[in-house]
Amino acid sequence: MSDTVYAFTARDIHGRERSLDDWRGQVLLVVNVASRCGFTSQYKGLENLQKQFGARGFSVLGFPCDQFGHQEPGDSSQILDFCSTTYDVSFPMFEKVEVNGDDALRLYGWLKSEAPGVMGSKTIKWNFTKFLVDRDGRVVRRYAPATTPEKIATDIESLLES
Repeated sequence: MSDTVYAFTARDIHGRERSLDDWRGQVLLVVNVASRCGFTSQYKGLENLQKQFGARGFSVLGFPCDQFGHQEPGDSSQILDFCSTTYDVSFPMFEKVEVNGDDALRLYGWLKSEAPGVMGSKTIKWNFTKFLVDRDGRVVRRYAPATTPEKIATDIESLLES
């Protein structure tokens, strides 16, 4: 496995292969998102973080996932339309991915190994699990789905100042 997030690629919401190296030097918040989840309103908080910190070298990276209660049933165009019209999302969105299992995006295998969940779990339990990555591409912290974006702002601020 890699030492940093920059070793990974993923297809963006428009189907283009993107290297996470494109975000080298930025603080990142990597989030598995869904349009029909009890936590979907966190899109608003994620977008607020993007607006608050984006100019200082921060980005949210959204990875739609349909592995939890079929809460992201749409295709890329439907997901993009939902995010744009409902939450005016400006941060980068990617194609729908799997975060657990044999077909999980390699990035997520790495994130889970770098920051295991409760009791060392190497799985994602639900939508809106968040991973904070520092400017050097290393995972700093994992946040539970119920942790709101607003509660992460102080941690982001600290990383941007260091």
